[in-house]
Amino acid sequence: MNRRRFLQTSTAAAMLQESAQAAPPATRIIDTHTHFYDPTRPGGVPWPTKGTPLFRTVLPADWLAVAAPHGIHETVVVEASPLVEDNQWILDLAAREKSIVGFVGHLDPGPEFAGHLERFAANPIFRGVRWSGALLQDATKQEPVLAGARLLAKHGLELDLNGGPSYLLHAAKLAAAVPDLRILINHLGASGDPESLRPEWKDNIRAVAKQPNAFMKVSALVEQVKCAYGQAPRDTAYYLPVLDHLWEAFGPDRLIYGSNWPVSDKGAPYDVVFKIVEDYFRAKGPEACEKYFWKNSKAAYRWVERK
Repeated sequence: MNRRRFLQTSTAAAMLQESAQAAPPATRIIDTHTHFYDPTRPGGVPWPTKGTPLFRTVLPADWLAVAAPHGIHETVVVEASPLVEDNQWILDLAAREKSIVGFVGHLDPGPEFAGHLERFAANPIFRGVRWSGALLQDATKQEPVLAGARLLAKHGLELDLNGGPSYLLHAAKLAAAVPDLRILINHLGASGDPESLRPEWKDNIRAVAKQPNAFMKVSALVEQVKCAYGQAPRDTAYYLPVLDHLWEAFGPDRLIYGSNWPVSDKGAPYDVVFKIVEDYFRAKGPEACEKYFWKNSKAAYRWVERK
């Protein structure tokens, strides 16, 4: 173990010990990015890939086992499967699991989008859909994308977007074209490793942040690091180039907590993922913590209270 890695590991251990003794950073914490799936279901699952560490049954109880020790008991689930009926599978799961306060479905824009959206939007747990940012960049998809975005806004739903930095300018244009639509950029807009941030990313983040209806989900932070599986740096300082830029661009009212668990295990365990952002936002003060860990997600997702 080299000296830098030793210091990072030692610092993380001290941070985790301190967090175990400290009160949660906010009165409530909503993890707005988890994935649940079961490869043993008839027909299996299209994602994750068989033979990978993620190819295992992942359910709310598994997430609670790693999240609850930090005072986190509620989540918004994001669907990665392109299969329409997998949306229903999560909604059926949510009917039994009160920890799920919201669900972001997977419905690509097209001829059947309106009918599927009408069906799923009838369930109050269904809060919106996620699209690939590539759809916004495809010249042949502009009409269905705009029509789908307007339909989401009509239903009072939101749009999650995921992809590389190049789509962010298109996201900014869509946000301006449909100002009533709440747009959530996933996974930092693919910042890349904090040690080698691209000027394109920094510029495009500023552009999309100018739109008041655009939010940033601070998720997949550790997965951006080029490292061995689960060995991302554990020191919050390593991630300051990313976190500081997002704070400057979006401010305290449009940054949202999301773990991306279990995919986050590629970078680091849940304890580390949470502790990095906990340290950062504690330093911003109690009000910033309340907003980041739950209030901003309420404004963006309008998730429901479960009883």
